[in-house]
Amino acid sequence: MTCSGPARRAARRTRSTILAALVVVSAALIGVLAYRTLASSAASPIDILQGDRHGALGEADGAVPDGVTVFDDEIPAVANLDHELLAALRQAATDAAHDGVEFFVNSGWRSPAYQEQLHHEAVSEYGSEEEAARWVATADKSLHVSGDAVDIGPSDATAWLSKHGAEYGLCQIYRNEPWHYELRPEAIDDGCPPMYADPTHDPRMQQ
Repeated sequence: MTCSGPARRAARRTRSTILAALVVVSAALIGVLAYRTLASSAASPIDILQGDRHGALGEADGAVPDGVTVFDDEIPAVANLDHELLAALRQAATDAAHDGVEFFVNSGWRSPAYQEQLHHEAVSEYGSEEEAARWVATADKSLHVSGDAVDIGPSDATAWLSKHGAEYGLCQIYRNEPWHYELRPEAIDDGCPPMYADPTHDPRMQQ
């Protein structure tokens, strides 16, 4: 028995509806996966240098897996941060969450060996020691090695910190690195100090 014209049209409409629904669901899943990837990363030079070598460098040296927050004590890059800096970050992150903003740690504490590897790679990437110094310090100068600096992402987190960070003593130090934050307790009362253009203008890097 053959289907009538209206029945065939109804069947086609049903199939079209199902296909459209599948397309919408697939697009939504792809969007969620893309958001998670972007949310846990930031386009800083350190991220570019690390690439997908987290496993080779090792978490014990300070490599940070995707999706790490300031509350992940089992990650050395977080656990080895200065305890006062970490406390300020966690208070800020708790308050930012009320605004729908989550802090991810893109880089925190690093071992001297890890820092030196990143520095060597930066020299290769940028073509000279002078240019590399604008982005990656040597191990004896790096505030990441001492646990006194943290790189935060994504962009909504750094935007939140740019507006509210001083209330917690958290300050952006370098104009070219909106993700790099250090603790300045005096900023709670006096505001953050003027930023350096980049690390090469920081007197601490010249000592």
